[in-house]
Amino acid sequence: MRASSLLMTRALGALLLATVLAACGFQLRGSNGAYNMPFQSIYLAFGETSPLGNELKRNLRALDNVRVVGKPEEAQARFEVVSEARNKAILSLNNLGRVREYLLGYTLVFQVRDTNGQLLLGPTEITLHRNLAFSEEAVLAKEGEEALLYRDMQSDLVQQIIRRLAAIKT
Repeated sequence: MRASSLLMTRALGALLLATVLAACGFQLRGSNGAYNMPFQSIYLAFGETSPLGNELKRNLRALDNVRVVGKPEEAQARFEVVSEARNKAILSLNNLGRVREYLLGYTLVFQVRDTNGQLLLGPTEITLHRNLAFSEEAVLAKEGEEALLYRDMQSDLVQQIIRRLAAIKT
């Protein structure tokens, strides 16, 4: 009997917590996938073969309230890449002086302008890091893991860009 009353108390507490959170307007980030962009059209100044640019285009096109256009003069907002860089640095060495771990980095600096050339969002830097354990016995596998980590950082970067675009105040 005691275990069932404890379970009932916990269930009631969880229900009360959920009700309070719902009443105050709390919502998990990205839980419904909807972003209210402050513009209806955007031009992305990436090269045609840019993996980051293509993923950002794909994610923006999935939104209902924004259109990705091919010419800057057709857009209400222009996304401009100031710089994009990937780097790889030694993070740690083993007792023989060989690399044991790398630190992978991905940095993007961008800005957003309106049709008149005025800055909507000044130069913004996003830097992401991931650790890569290294083993000389599995060089090919580690190269694949490195590529996978860069793709993961790219996806994370795209989500951060979309959130920052949605937060622009016009």
